[in-house]
Amino acid sequence: MNELDRIAQRYARRADRGEGDRYSLLRPEVWRMWQERQRALLTLLARRPGVPAEWRATEVGCGAGGNLLDLLRLGLLPPHLTGIELLPARLAAARAALPEGVRLLCGDAAAADVPPASQDLVLQSTVFSSILDDALQQRVADAMWRWLKPGGAVVWYDFTVNNPRNRDVRGVPLARVRALFPQGRFTARRVTLAPPLARAFPAAYPLLNLVPLLRTHRLVLIEKP
Repeated sequence: MNELDRIAQRYARRADRGEGDRYSLLRPEVWRMWQERQRALLTLLARRPGVPAEWRATEVGCGAGGNLLDLLRLGLLPPHLTGIELLPARLAAARAALPEGVRLLCGDAAAADVPPASQDLVLQSTVFSSILDDALQQRVADAMWRWLKPGGAVVWYDFTVNNPRNRDVRGVPLARVRALFPQGRFTARRVTLAPPLARAFPAAYPLLNLVPLLRTHRLVLIEKP
């Protein structure tokens, strides 16, 4: 069994545990996390050259299409968007949610048919923390970097610390991100209150999130010279 098969198994275990509702935007801690991340991301993207209608973007691990929908609301055009997803059921959900003009690809992102130097943005959100094989992490990172135009940027969002109760994931510290993209120019921000705290004390999210050490994720813009 290769790492792609193992990733599919890990996601199947999450589904068996009934974790889908944990990420519903109707939960107060989830929409607080989402709003915080969106504010930070929009601040970074507002400094990018050009206008959204001109940008081309690809997301690795697009899931059910939520992040691509956010890019559409930002002003990117459907024919300029590509989503790549390993799991067919999640890709089918994305196809149902997104306009037909959005290109969706199923399978290994490292082998995806995205032309080199064609993208202004390449996104990943909590994908690399689910890849436990270092070599596959590097192959996917190399593909993402290859797709970027000079002056383009990887948008990275992932957690940095290990969860001792979940061996299906591992944190990706900033040093590892720098090793994956050694030529990049980095702008990094700590975001997202530790999810166990957020779930336990959703009303206290704004207060607890003032403590940087309680933020477990990083939002990183990695620019290609």
